[in-house]
Amino acid sequence: MFDSHRLIILDADGTTVDAFKAINMAFKVHNMNIGDIERFQDRRKIFKYIGGLKEMPINLRKQLKEKQRSALINTLTEIYREQARLFDGMGWLINRLIMQPDLRVGMITRNITNEPEKTLRKLYRRNGIDDSGLDFLIHLPLRKQKLTAFQTIRESLKVNPARAYATGDEKCDYMAAVGTGIHPFMVSFGFESYRRLTKKIGVPAALISRQPHELKQRILHALDLS
Repeated sequence: MFDSHRLIILDADGTTVDAFKAINMAFKVHNMNIGDIERFQDRRKIFKYIGGLKEMPINLRKQLKEKQRSALINTLTEIYREQARLFDGMGWLINRLIMQPDLRVGMITRNITNEPEKTLRKLYRRNGIDDSGLDFLIHLPLRKQKLTAFQTIRESLKVNPARAYATGDEKCDYMAAVGTGIHPFMVSFGFESYRRLTKKIGVPAALISRQPHELKQRILHALDLS
């Protein structure tokens, strides 16, 4: 039996939060270079964080020791909490979604800072978001599947999958949404490029927003909030 409300699961890094700029800033503090956004998007998994052929030797040496990796994460955490920004319009959008009484709004994230939930709440509050209005904010360890998390939250809130939505910028976001019957709002300004999303992952072009303002308009229109 379903309840009458709707659901939207928001993604943090690369979808609402400009994660690349934050990561780039942290790398520079430790005299490392992550490269430009286009090359960053084309790298896979761990290679995103050790750079391409040009950057890899220096970056790898600086991340081999646990102490050095911890220092980098500490810096990234501080930048997220004190300096990181949302993409244009995302703060307004999230607050608008929170205000909608028949809509359950929350985040499922794999953010890699220290105490990620605390980090993200501080970031969102600093960017003008009333995080107390979120129905959930869940940090998901890398070893756990997003699909299972999406399914669990949708079922716990008794939401009809036909009335559920999710945002994301990576393959795992798309597969989790589709696998649980949720409509995906995908973006190509985060961790994956438009080319990779369409050609490699198989995301239909009609589901992809290339700019933050396009994502905002798609969500508002889908939820009859425009």
